[in-house]
Amino acid sequence: MSKYFIYYSLFVSLATGLSSCKLQSHYQQETAGGWIKYDSNPVLGGDLGTIFDISVLHDQPGKFQMYCSWRPQRSIALSASTDGLHWTKPEICLQYNDSSGWERDVNRPVVIYKDGKYHMWYTGENDSASAIGYAVSDDGKQFIRTGIAPVMKAEQPWEKKALMCPHVIWDETQKIFRMWYSGGEQYEPDAIGYATSPDGIHWSKYAGNPIFRNNKNNLWEQDKVTACQVIRRKDDYLMFYIGFKNIDYAQIGMARSRDGINNWERYPDNPIIKPGKEWDSSAVYKPYAVQDGNRWLLYYNGRRNNKEQIGIAIHQGLNLGF
Repeated sequence: MSKYFIYYSLFVSLATGLSSCKLQSHYQQETAGGWIKYDSNPVLGGDLGTIFDISVLHDQPGKFQMYCSWRPQRSIALSASTDGLHWTKPEICLQYNDSSGWERDVNRPVVIYKDGKYHMWYTGENDSASAIGYAVSDDGKQFIRTGIAPVMKAEQPWEKKALMCPHVIWDETQKIFRMWYSGGEQYEPDAIGYATSPDGIHWSKYAGNPIFRNNKNNLWEQDKVTACQVIRRKDDYLMFYIGFKNIDYAQIGMARSRDGINNWERYPDNPIIKPGKEWDSSAVYKPYAVQDGNRWLLYYNGRRNNKEQIGIAIHQGLNLGF
């Protein structure tokens, strides 16, 4: 065997190893906790313009429904998928309502299916304030508002002038809707509150709000925490949330609590999703995770300069180690 061939083989092996190390390092820099960004990100956006802050229903195999905020249309739209990765073009399911005075734009929805109906809580905003509205649908494609006024608005000092980003689950044991919401500044809220309702319309805010604040000792979330999703598990509640290092730089983390209200414990390797080098290079926002077979799909906003699009991070296996 030629010594030149041996040298060449060693060179190729070394180069391949370095390339593999670089790829692994790249992923480690952008994710933690076993999450890997989907190779074909972004999955929604592009020519559609800014699309952000989504809610995904996945209640049966082969059926995914994504409700997104479609900024150029000032409305909430629906996309569909059979695999959770490839999505149809959005179609508007709830339009803005200039005449209401508080819904110049509608966005940041959460949708759940209960008792044969789709229930949507969403953010309505104008130039000075944001509030939370409620709409229902028989088919999940066209939603009707339950009233002309918001079902919840800023009233407490910490809420300042903006409530937004509701996340709602139905508690079958207590027979109540449970909502986690963000409150504070209009541009980006500051902290997370909690409220309950027997009917989805009349809400009682928790006396100890906000239940989740930024930890100033954690550099990545020193400024504020917002826009959570809460998942009830067998023994606790798992929260995915945004942490802001500053007003423009956001990343995604996890926390858990026994009752979904008190004593939140943060995942030690936070943040789990960080900005990348291309379409999500400026910030990552608004996580929404669903189980799909033996994996998790975590949908999130990625921003590059002024444009936001939707991407996915995937976790193989259901055990998140937390």
